[in-house]
Amino acid sequence: MKLEGQIRIPSGCAISAVISKDGNRMNGEKIIESMKPMHDRSNGLGGGFAAYGIYPEHKEQYALHIFFDSISAREECEHLLRKSFEVVKDESIKTRTIPEITDEPIIRRYFVSPLNSVLTALQIDEKEYVVRIVTKINIELKGSYVFSCGKNMGAFKAVGFPEDVGRFYCLDEYEAYSWTAHGRYPTNTPGWWGGAHPFALLDYTIVHNGEISSYDANRRFIEMYGYKCTLQTDTEVITYIADYLLRRQKLTLEEMASVVAAPFWQTIDKKCPEERERLNYLRTVFSSLLVTGPFSIILGFEGGLMALNDRLKLRSMVVGEKDDKVYIASEEAAIRVMEPDAQNIYAPAGGEPVIVKVKEGKF
Repeated sequence: MKLEGQIRIPSGCAISAVISKDGNRMNGEKIIESMKPMHDRSNGLGGGFAAYGIYPEHKEQYALHIFFDSISAREECEHLLRKSFEVVKDESIKTRTIPEITDEPIIRRYFVSPLNSVLTALQIDEKEYVVRIVTKINIELKGSYVFSCGKNMGAFKAVGFPEDVGRFYCLDEYEAYSWTAHGRYPTNTPGWWGGAHPFALLDYTIVHNGEISSYDANRRFIEMYGYKCTLQTDTEVITYIADYLLRRQKLTLEEMASVVAAPFWQTIDKKCPEERERLNYLRTVFSSLLVTGPFSIILGFEGGLMALNDRLKLRSMVVGEKDDKVYIASEEAAIRVMEPDAQNIYAPAGGEPVIVKVKEGKF
């Protein structure tokens, strides 16, 4: 008989999140603890967290979190950064030495601002400029990988179990109004530092449980618009889809959900004429961005979260709330660790987005 750990677990991976609608900042202890009851959903090949509101003193700069394989890779990347940005501050990201996390790369943080003269010359906005520079680093500079590049937020990830990754990065010392977490159980792709979740671009982050059978179609479409999938895992493409639909196409979160987890045609046919026309348009124009296969995802963004299951609900996800906080996780046990008295626990329907936003002016 095969023992646990010796068999493929297709429903593996764990996701968790908490957000304060009042913008109250919470340290990382509870989100780390929430991953412990879901320990067996991971296999130690990747864990990570995203935190929003953690850099109020540098909220006007983009916070670049970068892995380097070597000193020479760091020097080459820093040369490009100084040519491309005003570097306001750079420092090592604080970590703890723990036996569970090994083979760590050089991990540094840079607070940068795009140069106005460059933006004017290129005639692009600062977000597009940051995306282009980050893409250039990740594709062209061997041994350098930007794994987070938003304002007043950051992703933290590594090879290891998520509870160990949280301790490694000292996340109990950070305070955020919104946290997401992931424990990885890779089934088709390698486990390495860059391939751990969350995947981040600007302020968008994705944690994902499942497999994307439409990956090749999704990747081919998104790469026509300048994105490059280089991280040896299917989840990366969802982050680029979010950026493309929300930032570049100006879709709403609800519309993005109707593209990624589009209703079946027979479901659309039953809608009122106005809604039917809208959904037909989204399914037709963005048909290559329909994500098929089993998945549950949590999208983090500045001021909010969106949780979404595939339209057949082939992966578990539950939601709960208490006072100003909303909790999301693969299992209710994870929510109960964060808030034992959580109320209104429910499982969203397949394809039904759960969107939670911080009150205006509170973050």
